[in-house]
Amino acid sequence: MSERLNLPVLPLREVVLFPGVTAPIGAGRPATLRAIEAALATPERLVFAVSQRQNVESVSSDVLYTIGTIARIGQLQRGLSGMQLLLHGERRGIAIHYSDREGYLQAVVREAEEMLPLNAEDPAFVALHREARVRAAELGQKSGLPDEVVQQVLAGVNEPGKFADLVAGYIDITPAQRQGLLETLSVEERLRKVLVHVQRQIGVLDAQEDIKSQVQEELGERQREMFLREQLKTIQRELGEDDERDDLRDLKEKLAALDLPAEARKEVDRELNRLTRIGRESMESQVIRTFLENIAELPWNERSKEHLDLAEASRILDEDHYALGDVKDRVLEFLAVRQLRQKQEDAETQRREDAEAERKEEVEAGESTDVPVATATVPPSNVPTTGNPDERAKGPILLFVGPPGVGKTSVAKSIARAMGRKYVRISLGGARDEADIRGHRRTYVGAMPGRIIQGMKQAGTRNPVFLLDEVDKLGVSFQGDPASALLEVLDPAQNDTFVDHYLGVPFDLSEVLFIATANFIQNIPGPLLDRMEVVDFAGYTEREKSEIARKYLIPRQFRENGVSPEQLEVTEDALSEVITAYTRESGVRQLERELGKLARKVARKIAAGEVERLTVDRDMVDDLLGRPRVHPEKAARHDEIGVATGMYYTPTGGDIMFVEASTMRGKGELMLTGQLGDVMKESARAAWTYARSHAGGLQIQDEMFDRDIHIHVPAGAIPKDGPSAGVTMASAVVSTLSGRPVRHDIAMTGEITLRGRVLPIGGVKEKVLGAVRAGISRIILPKENEPDLEDLPKEVRDKIEVYLVQELGEVLALTLRGATFREGRLLFGDEKNPRDVMPLSTGFRH
Repeated sequence: MSERLNLPVLPLREVVLFPGVTAPIGAGRPATLRAIEAALATPERLVFAVSQRQNVESVSSDVLYTIGTIARIGQLQRGLSGMQLLLHGERRGIAIHYSDREGYLQAVVREAEEMLPLNAEDPAFVALHREARVRAAELGQKSGLPDEVVQQVLAGVNEPGKFADLVAGYIDITPAQRQGLLETLSVEERLRKVLVHVQRQIGVLDAQEDIKSQVQEELGERQREMFLREQLKTIQRELGEDDERDDLRDLKEKLAALDLPAEARKEVDRELNRLTRIGRESMESQVIRTFLENIAELPWNERSKEHLDLAEASRILDEDHYALGDVKDRVLEFLAVRQLRQKQEDAETQRREDAEAERKEEVEAGESTDVPVATATVPPSNVPTTGNPDERAKGPILLFVGPPGVGKTSVAKSIARAMGRKYVRISLGGARDEADIRGHRRTYVGAMPGRIIQGMKQAGTRNPVFLLDEVDKLGVSFQGDPASALLEVLDPAQNDTFVDHYLGVPFDLSEVLFIATANFIQNIPGPLLDRMEVVDFAGYTEREKSEIARKYLIPRQFRENGVSPEQLEVTEDALSEVITAYTRESGVRQLERELGKLARKVARKIAAGEVERLTVDRDMVDDLLGRPRVHPEKAARHDEIGVATGMYYTPTGGDIMFVEASTMRGKGELMLTGQLGDVMKESARAAWTYARSHAGGLQIQDEMFDRDIHIHVPAGAIPKDGPSAGVTMASAVVSTLSGRPVRHDIAMTGEITLRGRVLPIGGVKEKVLGAVRAGISRIILPKENEPDLEDLPKEVRDKIEVYLVQELGEVLALTLRGATFREGRLLFGDEKNPRDVMPLSTGFRH
């Protein structure tokens, strides 16, 4: 038996308070106010909140329900007309007896006990509870409550009974239905009734939404639009907006004159209709107008008249660029193919026009009106048909790859000049957002087309030469991958229907000649690289740089700095000094900057009246440009044990490097220093393993492998990596272990395996040029790199001796003092009395 409580009665009109629910209550009747004061006089501040059966002013026990809620008074605010208080329902109560006491009602109340299900894990009860929660959340969302608020309220109640009371306190039902739920002591039955009410309320909201939509459709859009249009005209006349309407009329005329595709025309007409309906004060009006102006400015039909004269193109390329023979040949081949295909397409177009004219003549003469052109006219066998008279030649996408400053961008300009096309360049370096390529959707504030469409607007024709500069420096962020967006742009099979997010309609890019440039081809994603044809730009030799400076750089810097050739002369020795001591690059950008600095120094002297004319020689370069800032490696002057000369290549050009090896007392461990990368460390370990496995043939004492060996590559502040130093490391390791010096006048490069095979490497031209600059004329290269020697300038090939090798034994025969090669065998010591023999499967080739 539960405890009985004597509580003041708080009668409620048209309100039912549920346990677990807090509700604001207004009290103004004298009896109710006295009941509240009595409750406030107790520490618990409890009242028995019970609904009235009838909405009457004077309350007696006859008009009160038996079951109510034991509630606690929370915040209280007194006023002239009564009290405002918050009641928090705590539990159900049953009134056993009502009585009058000192002007208010008092009740003897016992707590009502809920009827819980026999098995709370019963699947049917669990399903009922879950369904009630789902429907309650749905009702909250349809009622316009924020999702997070609904989820937070529902998540705070886990018990089924309390959950049912919480939902019952907020759903829109009659007071009698609320009282029925309060009097339902069975938790399962109460949940079921609450679910029915919630579902009914959801149905009511859905029906209201449907009725609202039907009413809006029945308003009569045409009549309403006509009425509003007349009003708009009157308002515009009063405001003097006739000029704006003239601008809109001009825009309509521009759009009407465009030969747009069907899809684009449909979108333009739709936006024009919207623009004429809304006022200029609307923010959407400016968005639509900007969109239509972008459409009008795009070159939907304009084309540059293309002329493909190979002789003229060759002249322009030679005029604008020195050297780059391979690149010029590839560009001319590309233009030759376009020229032939253009002639074929012109012939096909002419054939169709002639056939159409012949058909018209036959119709006019009445000779033949039923014979279709396709059967009446047979195309010549030597002219391939395209199947589409509007189809234009689609060639490969060119990718110019090479170090900075070698002329990639300027060659693209020359191609546009040779073809008679407009030239457009966009830089993609650092682009991290897909919208940079495809644009932003018009729903965003400040939306604009992507760089591709903006470039087409800038060109003004639909067939420009479009340069995508620094395509290897695209970034990736949470906003998308711009490299992936370029896949469609650079695919000739897809770019005729390129859709910019801002435009929302296809734009034909198939006639655009796209050219991309990059410094590091390995940074370009595979799918994007697969869509382009690579054209390699190698670095310039010193002689080529000297010629470029004479023909292009010096005259340009003289003009920019106000110096004439009569006032300043740069000797060959001075120019060579600037190239070797003040620049370290494959291109000529830094060289041009240094020549500009030199011209400014002389211009100052001339302007100050110190000299009238100056001839700059080698000795004067230091005074004008300061001390040399580049200190390239030079060939060693004598042979050393454990020091071998290798070659390497960076985007700034090739050079030589020294690999040093030394032994010391220890435990037979290998130590590597010089900021070596993982691949280079693996090459060192492979060389170490080769020396151990061939110790007998290499005349290395067993006790040497009990000592530690330290391999170091100088310039420790510069990270180094790559497999091409394998033969160099092997030569240094074998040299220090066997005590034989390495020849100082020979440089080498090549990857090695554990079996001693020498594998091919890259960057042969740049590496050889760097070795020649360092004063080395004897080069060891892998046999499989023999075709790469054709890339070397003739003056370089005439200076060097190249040894092509296939195995490491051949390398050691060339690099180690005291080693000779005879009849396919490697001999150490005196040739007449060799101490040991190391057999080789093949000999090296000169």
